[in-house]
Amino acid sequence: MEATRIPLVAGNWKMNFDHLEATYFVQKLTWLLRDAHFDYTRCEVALMPSFTSLRSVQVLVEADKLRIRYGAQSVSVTTQGAFTGDVSADMLARLGCSYVIVGHSERRKYHPEDDANIVDQVRAVLAAGMRPILCVGESFEERRQGIELEFAVGQVRDVTRDLSDTQASQLIIAYEPVWAIGTGMVATPQTAQDAAQAFRDELRESFGAQVADSVRILYGGSVTSGNASQLIEQKDVDGFLIGGASLDVEELSRIARLTVKKTR
Repeated sequence: MEATRIPLVAGNWKMNFDHLEATYFVQKLTWLLRDAHFDYTRCEVALMPSFTSLRSVQVLVEADKLRIRYGAQSVSVTTQGAFTGDVSADMLARLGCSYVIVGHSERRKYHPEDDANIVDQVRAVLAAGMRPILCVGESFEERRQGIELEFAVGQVRDVTRDLSDTQASQLIIAYEPVWAIGTGMVATPQTAQDAAQAFRDELRESFGAQVADSVRILYGGSVTSGNASQLIEQKDVDGFLIGGASLDVEELSRIARLTVKKTR
């Protein structure tokens, strides 16, 4: 990866951990990284708890002046009003969130969130001063048809086509092939690199080299400490969005430490 792009290791807890478990996890992760003399200037570590745990994580991070960042797993496109169950970007920003996951395949599948809604989410996150982590990736069917890169790049283009250069530069793209999420299957390092390079080429064509070279591109999909080293060595892979492995504090710590080691 380029030296100017600081890698990001982000843990997506999904619907796991109550606020007490979340607090303990953050404390233990902090201890593990401190004992390893972890250099936060060379790699960002972020956690994405459930909405019910965000406030507890915020209090802990601010009270102890921790360097771990945190964010939300989804966001409403509306700012306020009669929208039962929704949480606005402004509310998340007031909680100190740095990032918001947008367009995760599970949100697209189970809610569902369409392309227009995802574009509005990205705009809402940016307007509130946070950074969207845009999830894109093909299913097994697109991969079987041999259109996986075309499909994933199209998902990026659908979101970025109406963004300004400044807005696009704040985007983080997470390549999460649907067939690899929670399955134990993982993209090869070359597959991850091919996708990341395709996204960067699309950004370069639309916004120029400066934006393309600044946007961080993450890989997600059955990431473990066993495959992280080879993945992070790829030129255009700038870190990870981790699901299952982020629920194991020692495993997440190992992945973060490997990421720093491989990007020196």
